[in-house]
Amino acid sequence: MSGSLVTGATGFIGSHLLRRLGASGEAHGVSRSPQPDIPGMQGVVWHQADLRDAGAVEELFAAVRPEVVHHLAGEVDGARDVGVVLPTLTGNLTSTVNVLAAAARSGSRVVLAGSSEEPRPGNGHAAPPSPYAMAKAAASGYADLFHRLWGVPYTIVRPTMVYGPGQRDEAKLVPYVTLSLLRGEEPRLTSGAKVADWVYVDDVVEAFAAAGAGGRAVGHAFDVGTGVRASVRDVVELLYRIVGADGGPRFGAVADRPLDVPQSAETGPARELLGWEARVGLEEGLRRTVAWYAARQGVIL
Repeated sequence: MSGSLVTGATGFIGSHLLRRLGASGEAHGVSRSPQPDIPGMQGVVWHQADLRDAGAVEELFAAVRPEVVHHLAGEVDGARDVGVVLPTLTGNLTSTVNVLAAAARSGSRVVLAGSSEEPRPGNGHAAPPSPYAMAKAAASGYADLFHRLWGVPYTIVRPTMVYGPGQRDEAKLVPYVTLSLLRGEEPRLTSGAKVADWVYVDDVVEAFAAAGAGGRAVGHAFDVGTGVRASVRDVVELLYRIVGADGGPRFGAVADRPLDVPQSAETGPARELLGWEARVGLEEGLRRTVAWYAARQGVIL
């Protein structure tokens, strides 16, 4: 067995993680898409497969024989819409069960990307508020089952609200507001009341890397965040100040999403068992993010 395998390797966190792992050893990436032109991926071995297909997953594991699998592939859609139930079920639960089954046969360790909207201490064990969160919670249950029945070593990393350079989904709050302001447009905003724990992508990548090292992390689920809450209003106002946008944000043009629960990380377990803690504060992380998008828009701040 050799190296690491990152699923969802074209995604926001996955691409950052694959670059990080490839710089320090053998790394394989897999996605449903062909290999993209992502800077810094020299030496990475690319594979194309649909992880919803159990046979394709078995073939992938036979070809790679990974020591550690970082499973980040999935359907990332937090909408409260019945139309996302099936895509999130197959994209997040079926694919995870296929990965766990292949790992049971290959002896690989598995690091799963969980969700901060799963029931956990940081949200008062609130019920999953979306089909996405429900599928993630079920996937965590299956990981524990595979561990208890067949000895699959797993760790679950549950990032809170991740942001940073290279976030491809420009509908997410930070890239949406940033790009709107850089283009001289006024973003359409909710009330801004939602509260979350915002964590910079480089910090999240280091948490996944630490979880993949095994040891005391096996069999545990960890929150990965700063432990500090900030509202959407706080984040948007910071972005306005960093960009130097005229005027101020106008909140309330878009309805708030139902069943949102304030999120924050319980940072103690990750610190104790992974030796990990977030290092980049919110303002510094937003400044780095704005600078990245500004450079690609040709905007001088």
